Amino acid sequence: MKAFFTPHFQRSYQKLPKEIQAAFDKQLVFLLQNLHHPSLRAKKYDEGRNLWQARVTSSYRCYFEILDNQYTFHEIRAHDD
Repeated sequence: MKAFFTPHFQRSYQKLPKEIQAAFDKQLVFLLQNLHHPSLRAKKYDEGRNLWQARVTSSYRCYFEILDNQYTFHEIRAHDD
């Protein structure tokens, strides 16, 4: 699998604290290897838009689409419990 980051995602990522960026980078490796890795807790978030959610930390989530052999990342933000 490949990863593509929208301009919005890139701007959001740059504004995050360095420790959250590092956590995302670590989780991205797991995601590219295995969508079902336990630490990701990946799930379909919006069926109509084919949008998925994965855990970055207990407080942050990332949102992405899966198209062919690519993950397209749209958003990374704090997660409201």
